[in-house]
Amino acid sequence: MQSAVNLWPLAGVAVIVLGFVLRAHPVLVVVAACGVTGVAAAMPVETILASIGTAFIKTRNLPLILLLPLAAIGLLERFGLKEHAQASIAKIRSATAGRLLIFYLFVRELTAAGGLTSLGGHASMVRPLVAPMAEAAAELQNASLPEKMRYQIRAMAAATDNVGLFFGEDIFVAFGAIVLMQTILNAEGIAVNPLHMALWGIPTAITAFIIHAWRLGRLDGQIRRAGAAQ
Repeated sequence: MQSAVNLWPLAGVAVIVLGFVLRAHPVLVVVAACGVTGVAAAMPVETILASIGTAFIKTRNLPLILLLPLAAIGLLERFGLKEHAQASIAKIRSATAGRLLIFYLFVRELTAAGGLTSLGGHASMVRPLVAPMAEAAAELQNASLPEKMRYQIRAMAAATDNVGLFFGEDIFVAFGAIVLMQTILNAEGIAVNPLHMALWGIPTAITAFIIHAWRLGRLDGQIRRAGAAQ
């Protein structure tokens, strides 16, 4: 006979969702979710507190790892990183916003496929470099770029980073999702080679590249039409 599965510990997930909807303090939300999950799983109070303490000790250096690169990027921006990026791309007369973002999509997807997922990101790459360079390239097509179009270019720059990372990392054989799928399939008696799973991500990554590159080509057309309409 199969034993019944206790689903009450999943109440912690509901606490997290409710806390973020109410915009409560993230630390309080996480601690409350841990407490609710522990109580629902019939864990002793001292065990719950010990688990929270152990998790805190293991991750106490994580904010420092995340904040130090942001501080360095902020310092570079203060000394003109954005302006230098825009001036550099403005010297390339054949550059357009779409072509620049297609090149970044290719590099982002290729590096993610090699496991270098940190070579990019919205805060570290898109905002200080990619988006300003795309805007500068768009200004070569349309000197009086509308504000709405500027926001659209920034959004497409962020989307390009997402697409490149999401579909590129699926090709990396040591990607967490591939390891997880292999573990689950092995537990069910299905032997799967993680290398074969990663290789099957290549057609999807190529398709995603083609589709998003087409969207970026349309972005260039929208920029040109916005200039002609003025």
